[in-house]
Amino acid sequence: MNEAPRVILIDEPSTTLCRVHTQVDIQRTSSPKLENIREENNIKSVDKISNGDKASYSREAVRATQSRLLTKKQLSEMAMSVRSLAKTLGSLKVKLNIQAVFLLTKVHDQTLIRKTRDVAQWLLSPERDVPYIVYVENTMEHNKAFDAAGLLRENPAFRGRLKYWDNDLAKRRPHTFDFVVTLGGDGTVLYASWLFQRVVPPVLAFALGSLGFLTKFDFNHYEEVLTKALRDGVTISLRLRLEGTIMRTQKNKELEKRDLVEELIGEEGDDHRTHRPERTFEILNDVVIDRGPNPSEFGRTNWEPQR
Repeated sequence: MNEAPRVILIDEPSTTLCRVHTQVDIQRTSSPKLENIREENNIKSVDKISNGDKASYSREAVRATQSRLLTKKQLSEMAMSVRSLAKTLGSLKVKLNIQAVFLLTKVHDQTLIRKTRDVAQWLLSPERDVPYIVYVENTMEHNKAFDAAGLLRENPAFRGRLKYWDNDLAKRRPHTFDFVVTLGGDGTVLYASWLFQRVVPPVLAFALGSLGFLTKFDFNHYEEVLTKALRDGVTISLRLRLEGTIMRTQKNKELEKRDLVEELIGEEGDDHRTHRPERTFEILNDVVIDRGPNPSEFGRTNWEPQR
């Protein structure tokens, strides 16, 4: 295993403290071809378009409008720029300054929970060169298989370094984590993408599931793989995400007589909007539209992917 461990970096246009994401931002903003799709220019356009409706425009509306302002040419240039960066990153070894490690696994699989405990204990061990802070899901705190209290009894020095994450922390403070380690299948990697909607730390995935397109590493060698990744650096597989926005029909008395086809494809203007954005999601793999268990209920969606 002379090759440096390869991690997944999921790109989302956002300012970040992550070293690799910073390189993505530099590549995006330094290219003359991409100057006109920088976020601040899009926001100015949004202000101009929304006009009197600006006060009622939510953050989701801003994001949705920004995406709609991108032309096919701009999207193509962005994709080519990121593809070029991905090739560069793929041939380089990147040494990351890792302090906090985020562990993600299937919380309903007792076998995987015990393996997660082994990884956490290994990372927290005084044998490591760096006193890593290890975050596990908050359900682990009182999980018998994980036995957090037992870990702390075995080594009181672990206290303060074994911490817990929840969905809100991952969503609002992604810079808390320097590195993500997943134990599971491709669904676990997709779940990591769902948790970190704006900025995703580099993801190193161990194969412990039925599908392994995104999970490269054998868990039986996790000590060797993590040692090389943390000590010697990694190579990067950069992956782009799609953006999906749920649009809800907006009632308008003047448009009550419009038929469905006209409403869906008709033009909008500053004086009226047929739809409003409700929520926007960053998607790594695909989008599934589901009307829910009751086909007569409209608008019911479940966006949390299965792990």
